[in-house]
Amino acid sequence: MTHESQIRAPDANTIHDPAGVRVPAYQPDTPEVRSNWAQYYDRITQLDAVVAKRLNELDEAGVAEDTIVFFYSDHGSGIPRSKRWPYNSGLHVPMIVYFPDKWRRLAPAEYAPGMQSDRLVDFMGLAPTVLSLAAVEPPSYMQGRAFAGSFQQAPKPYMVGFRGRMDERYDLARSVTDGRYLYMRQYMPHRIYGQYLDYMFQTQATQVWKRLYDEGRLNEAQRKFWEPKPPEELYDLQTDVDEVDNLVDSPAQQSKLAELRQVQQDWILQASDIGLLPENEIRNRSLGSTPYETARDRDRYPLERIASMADLASSLNPEVMTELLAAFNDADSAVRYWAALGLLMRGEEGINAGRNQLYAALADSAAAVRVAAAEALGMYGDAADLEAALATFSQLIEVDGNEIFIPMMALSALDVMEEKASPLRAQIEAIDVSGVTQVRPDGREIERLRSKILADLG
Repeated sequence: MTHESQIRAPDANTIHDPAGVRVPAYQPDTPEVRSNWAQYYDRITQLDAVVAKRLNELDEAGVAEDTIVFFYSDHGSGIPRSKRWPYNSGLHVPMIVYFPDKWRRLAPAEYAPGMQSDRLVDFMGLAPTVLSLAAVEPPSYMQGRAFAGSFQQAPKPYMVGFRGRMDERYDLARSVTDGRYLYMRQYMPHRIYGQYLDYMFQTQATQVWKRLYDEGRLNEAQRKFWEPKPPEELYDLQTDVDEVDNLVDSPAQQSKLAELRQVQQDWILQASDIGLLPENEIRNRSLGSTPYETARDRDRYPLERIASMADLASSLNPEVMTELLAAFNDADSAVRYWAALGLLMRGEEGINAGRNQLYAALADSAAAVRVAAAEALGMYGDAADLEAALATFSQLIEVDGNEIFIPMMALSALDVMEEKASPLRAQIEAIDVSGVTQVRPDGREIERLRSKILADLG
């Protein structure tokens, strides 16, 4: 009932007064934004009534005092920069649990009716918690911690957030919070926050926000969403609830920055985070197995080497060029992929330093490496570089003969290149997704990218 598809009716007559909603500092204060927020609050009110009805059904069935009730959502609001983002605005969700007297002994120690707890709880904790409520000790391989039941565990000192591909757009971010501070690591800082998502742009708040940006009518906090990202972000949620004041350069916060940065780096290794691989390689390296097993097999997935290169590439540190260039010779394609991305992120400086390596990468055995190298040469190279890039893209955007992830990556790159992609207009227009049968991603994502590029090219 509260899904983003339900909060963007034009000219909605809302129960909540749009004039009374609080507009976050990162969004412009416009009637469209206020209307979407008011519709969201309306939907929450309607949902509350449905929940009340379900609770009454428990009473009527005579099982209310036998039932432990959990109420939660799956992410923050469907307003842009909440859903899809591992900021607190995207991760902070309701978590309400009711224990009847009969089962009060299984509740957390601090539990009391109407009481609020500051304990850090995440969705990974739900499975071990339900096992614990059933008097089953959670297995040690579960990352979550039981916060109730016979086998309650100590609260987590930190929680980790994850962002990967969102519909038709690729991105990569991780966040860590200790409850007060939130640290964000952007592994693709060259991509703007608000990459065009067809579904997200159906919301009026998104449309007006982007239009005002294009017209130069936003303040610094509001502009940020439509611009490239810094490699690191740090926010004090106690004093900056909207997460707009990045404290990375604050002398007073260097200790906290170092602490949360280390937690994030350690978690990548401890959890065997497979998200540092391009999506097609997650699939290919897991053939005959599972991504879970692949992530823990250091022969198939040399995580330490890949994570180190991803950190170097996305740091934007100009002093790591030697390491980036050397990585083009690495035996692992994901290391080479991050090396190519590293040059792309550094713009003309990267191209001038590694033009030879990028040309060689256009013939790399790994398609994702070819995509990254072609985008770098096409975006920041000269006319000859652009010609070579477009010849590579001409092969990679075809649905037939490529895994679906590859034309998605290639079309995303061409969209960023804007008019430089115009020589491929006819080929893009002829892309046929009717034979794409994979469940997700499927032909819809390719079609959205195709339509966006063609609309921009005119």
